[in-house]
Amino acid sequence: MSIVDEKVRQLLEKAQGADNGRAAKLLVNDGPLRQTVIALKSGTKLQEHNSPPAASLFVFRGKVTVSGQDVVDVGEGELVALTHQRHSVTAEEDAVFLLTTVTGIEGTDSHS
Repeated sequence: MSIVDEKVRQLLEKAQGADNGRAAKLLVNDGPLRQTVIALKSGTKLQEHNSPPAASLFVFRGKVTVSGQDVVDVGEGELVALTHQRHSVTAEEDAVFLLTTVTGIEGTDSHS
């Protein structure tokens, strides 16, 4: 098992034991760049929220649905650029994904 697989497994176990069904670990916090690994137990939803100026989601394990202007299913090994619309993320099965965002750019409404 690779180091990444082991970290994904550990974070998913943490989410499965959490009352809210989720767990996260910030990997990169460099100026406006953020990379966070998020684990969601099946059925857990990240409620609708504003989109940052730029964002992508890469699924390590499981399947999620991103709902907003469009509904997009994202499965294991898939990468999707997130739109600039409000959106939510629902775990269709136990899932772990890498969320990459660019935040806090002057003149934009990022994460407000």
